[in-house]
Amino acid sequence: MPPMADRPPRPGLPQAVVAGVGRVAHQFPDDLIDRPTRRRAGVFRRALRREASRLRDPHRIAAIAIFIVVGGVLAAGLIARGEAAGADARAYWAGARIWLNGGDPYHPAGAFLPYVYAPWMLPLFVPWALLPWDVAWFVWRGTMILLLLWTIHWAYDSHPLETALVFLVLSFPIAANLDTGNVTLFLAFMCWAAQFTGPRLSGFLWGMATWMKWVPAPLLLVLAPRARLWGLVWLAIAALLSLATLPLTILQLQTIFGFGPRPIRLDYLVILWALIPWWWRHPRPLWWLLPSAWPGIAGRFSRWLRTWRESWRADRRETIALARRHSVASVRAFVGLDAAAAAGSGAVPAGAGD
Repeated sequence: MPPMADRPPRPGLPQAVVAGVGRVAHQFPDDLIDRPTRRRAGVFRRALRREASRLRDPHRIAAIAIFIVVGGVLAAGLIARGEAAGADARAYWAGARIWLNGGDPYHPAGAFLPYVYAPWMLPLFVPWALLPWDVAWFVWRGTMILLLLWTIHWAYDSHPLETALVFLVLSFPIAANLDTGNVTLFLAFMCWAAQFTGPRLSGFLWGMATWMKWVPAPLLLVLAPRARLWGLVWLAIAALLSLATLPLTILQLQTIFGFGPRPIRLDYLVILWALIPWWWRHPRPLWWLLPSAWPGIAGRFSRWLRTWRESWRADRRETIALARRHSVASVRAFVGLDAAAAAGSGAVPAGAGD
């Protein structure tokens, strides 16, 4: 291989760059630069070129601008809040500590909000609550920010501008959760992760998030069919655990309903962040909202209604039996118990004509 200084310059490189390479080559001959080092330098060079080419995309430039502005405003607000932040996280921290000391976490003594979740969930907070408050708050909020950045990175890779716009729309709920330390943002991350795991773990994540707050309940629709079944199983287990701790569960309900009038919880809208994995991976999300799809939907509904009306006129008892079997097959397909029913869930009564 000829020395770097004697190689012909690559077309398209500026002469200054070529001259600089030549000067470096004279200072560091080939016998001092081994092949692995040159290969790594080539990898870095290609990576920088690729990133530079991506930055020429106007969508990515606009997305980066949105992230910078919104992120800067959020950071300034969080810093300005200072020690006044973390009211909700402090309630979880104090509730676990009061429970460990044999007290009532639903009626705390001191400047703490009451703990309002299931009593059997208190042990989940204990390892974190054993930390001093300053350390615990740093860990709680730091974990929130890291998980938020990870989800943003995943979504940005495939839909940069759309991700930035969703982040802009949900910036207030996200900022509110980062300020108070409310667990709702963690529940959104749990429902996000549930879309990338196996059925049992997916159902567990959704079930626990839903039993803690019922806001994530509609996200059952974005899970895989078998994960929906496991989610309902874990939800039933959570209900049994609450019944097993019924005296404390009654205190929990009294605390929840004893708060009195409360403002509209806009911070709960942060749970919409968990829809991004389904939205980005779905080929046609919310296709039924497109006006071009409405004639087809109306036509299919009209044919379905006419078919069932004709079947009802022909044999009412058989139509009722078919409707019952069809409903059972649809439910089984929804929870992943019958693949054949999932494929034929849109079937119409046999023998019915158009």
